[in-house]
Amino acid sequence: MGSRVTERFGRTAEQVAALWLGLKGYRVLARRLRNHFGEIDLVCRRGSCLVFVEVKGRRSTESALYALGPQQQRRIAAAARWYLKEQPQLAGLDCRFDLVTIDRFGLPRHITDVWRPTGY
Repeated sequence: MGSRVTERFGRTAEQVAALWLGLKGYRVLARRLRNHFGEIDLVCRRGSCLVFVEVKGRRSTESALYALGPQQQRRIAAAARWYLKEQPQLAGLDCRFDLVTIDRFGLPRHITDVWRPTGY
């Protein structure tokens, strides 16, 4: 796939993930949140839980899990720490890191608590 097609598919996957999470009772607080530490695809809240969501469009859930490597996990966690400093009203919430995969048919799969960085 070309880079434009890949980026378009990534944006579509994020939209599908946001809709899917919304149907499950999550409120999307931020999309494509970027700072100098990294990028978080979606920041959501459900009750007293703040959820940082990575979205991966892949042929299989297994390949999406493989693509979420330790270096990317560290960048997302660092970006989440920055977000919490910028949003002090959210600091008392429980935090979780989830993965939403979108397969080649556009079907989402939500994996909760896919990894747990230290300090959360």
